[in-house]
Amino acid sequence: MRETTIAILGAGAWGIALADLASANGHKVRVWSRRGSANLEAVLQDAQIILSAISMKGVSDVVSKVKSIPLSPKTIFVTATKGLDPQTTCTPSQIWQTAFRDYPVVVLSGPNLSKEIQQSLPAATVVASHDTAAAELVQLVFSSPRFRVYTNPDPLGVELGGTLKNIMAIAAGVCDGLHLGTNAKAALVTRGLTEMVRIGKSWGAKTETFYGLSGLGDLLATCNSPLSRNYQVGYQMALGQTLPDILDNLPGTAEGVNTCQVLVQRARHHNIAIPITEQVYRLLQGEVSTRQALSELMLRDTKPEYN
Repeated sequence: MRETTIAILGAGAWGIALADLASANGHKVRVWSRRGSANLEAVLQDAQIILSAISMKGVSDVVSKVKSIPLSPKTIFVTATKGLDPQTTCTPSQIWQTAFRDYPVVVLSGPNLSKEIQQSLPAATVVASHDTAAAELVQLVFSSPRFRVYTNPDPLGVELGGTLKNIMAIAAGVCDGLHLGTNAKAALVTRGLTEMVRIGKSWGAKTETFYGLSGLGDLLATCNSPLSRNYQVGYQMALGQTLPDILDNLPGTAEGVNTCQVLVQRARHHNIAIPITEQVYRLLQGEVSTRQALSELMLRDTKPEYN
């Protein structure tokens, strides 16, 4: 395809990995960071794609900055952030779409550990949008022999899959840190997926999306890799370290910590059963130990599997 001008907002590991993928395909890429010296208006000038890979806490502020800058009416927004807004419980794409109602917004999410992608190891991801043409253009921009990109018409489901699995990754880290074994880990991940589907359905996402790359795929990758920051939070807490100490020494943001708090608020308001998330929340709040959280999950009332 012909050269596309892409503005990447966020110079963390994920933003740089995506910039490298697009550059390798021959596209013109500019990167902007909130802590860098690059001028945002200059970075956005003539950009056909604006891709946000900033942490959740910075999304609203950056959206406001971008909104003050004149853009081409054909610009496509892509969000690769995984999280929920603490004030509104909105997803990143919902924040972007609210601010830019007349522009297509595409969600990019999948089992994509940035360190592996930077090592040119093979991976796959999903780009989802209500605008099929926009999703297909983004698909072409990032597709390569080492990075396979699929399209999906359910942006909310794709986004929630990538967001909710971070909570399950914290639980998976605890499981491994306590050396609970393969049986326990398999049960946790399977029931975690059930919980993700339950939340997604209540939100309006499609069930089948959670069984794809952005749901089950991302869940498996994040729950089984020490490269995952969320996994590291749970693993190190199981070893007795405190949450503040872990976060202070973590390279980058563990979005699952914030997501867990926001999700518990929303689930309680809508009366959604989220037993794993509830125990992760209590653990992060210091209300229970890792062992107590495990005991409470194992001693819940018996029930049919699919209720």
